[in-house]
Amino acid sequence: MKTEHEPPAPVADLLSRARAGDAQAMNDLLTEITPYVAHVCFPIARDNASDAVQEALLAIYRGLGTLREPAAFYGWVRSVTVREAIRTAKRLKVEATGTELDSGHPANPLDAVHINDVLDRLSAPHRQVLTLRFYGLNEDEMAATLSLPVGTVRSRLYRARRRFQEAWQPHAA
Repeated sequence: MKTEHEPPAPVADLLSRARAGDAQAMNDLLTEITPYVAHVCFPIARDNASDAVQEALLAIYRGLGTLREPAAFYGWVRSVTVREAIRTAKRLKVEATGTELDSGHPANPLDAVHINDVLDRLSAPHRQVLTLRFYGLNEDEMAATLSLPVGTVRSRLYRARRRFQEAWQPHAA
């Protein structure tokens, strides 16, 4: 029975063959998911997104055998990608994150510019938690990803939201 989270049939086939050791299928699978990985990496690693994409793809390649549930492939890829993007940003000593909130059709195109402007003025830790929340991570997942206690993540998230709202007020008028 197919669930809504299962990868599309061509990706599921590539995944199955890649896990069985088919090198061409692995190459095709990594090529197929590269745009998704890049989309996740950019808001987190920004100027170092290409390095983060490479690190994430390498981690996916190395860790594919550890994927327990093939139906959860894209969730697993997202988790690995977020972790690697943060590691890359930290390793390269870049202020990590910031985000482009791209819903496809913003009501006001200037809102994305204003949102990025406000996010750029926040501290890196506050941008991190807001970006991770935007990508759907809960507090426990954020804590594991950032190697922080859950309480620290909760307080950062609270403060980040408050600071974002304070900084956003001039744009709301």
